Amino acid sequence: MNGSLVADVQDLKSRLEWGQPAFTIIDVRDRYTYNHGHITGAISIPFDDLESRAKSALHKKRPIYIYGEHDAHATHAAQILRRAGFTDVSEIQGGLTAWKTVGGATEGV
Repeated sequence: MNGSLVADVQDLKSRLEWGQPAFTIIDVRDRYTYNHGHITGAISIPFDDLESRAKSALHKKRPIYIYGEHDAHATHAAQILRRAGFTDVSEIQGGLTAWKTVGGATEGV
């Protein structure tokens, strides 16, 4: 592992259920895919816009959880954020599919 942090979906779901929302969930899939289903509360920052929007859209001190089309997509996105100076970045292993498997809330059509 190259120093990447992997978030367990069950742990993240528990944090949300216990009312610990002091973190950000980012969906780096394209806007169309995001609109058709995403983790409740996740913000959409498409992968191609991530580097340009990160500094203005995100808090450096707040933990960030990120997911994409697949785990490699999330890993690459997390690396971009770390290079931009974000230190508390974790990838949601299994992404939306894993989230749905543990019964996590979703939004979208």
